[in-house]
Amino acid sequence: MRILTSLLCGGLFGAGLVVSGMTDTARVQGFLDLFGAWDPTLMFVMGGAIVPMFFAWRVAANREAAILGGPLPAPPSTTIDTRLALGGVLFGMGWGLSGFCPGPAFASLSFGGTGGLIFMVAMLASMFAARPIIGVFFRNA
Repeated sequence: MRILTSLLCGGLFGAGLVVSGMTDTARVQGFLDLFGAWDPTLMFVMGGAIVPMFFAWRVAANREAAILGGPLPAPPSTTIDTRLALGGVLFGMGWGLSGFCPGPAFASLSFGGTGGLIFMVAMLASMFAARPIIGVFFRNA
């Protein structure tokens, strides 16, 4: 049941990304272009994600297990440190340059987007390379 629910939720998320146009890199880059032809539509997608998650974290705080019986994830850290800031800058640079973040890149694979495929390969290679590199700069990594 958990796998079926995960499949349904992932499909719903991907469909939402495609329907909202978030797999269109020009739209995402238009949102990040504050001093050019700014496109505010991404704010509605972000709001559509933030509002339900706000209530989901409130409900999760009062539960000991997930509705389907699995463990609940730990609440996200509220600590802002150098690692978080550096990671945010790198993520933002990659997002601004390519117009993709992981979800839309994965969703774009469903309609044969080669840009999304190249992004996914580069992102996965970077994820594997990041841990040894982080260990050089941050001793507790």
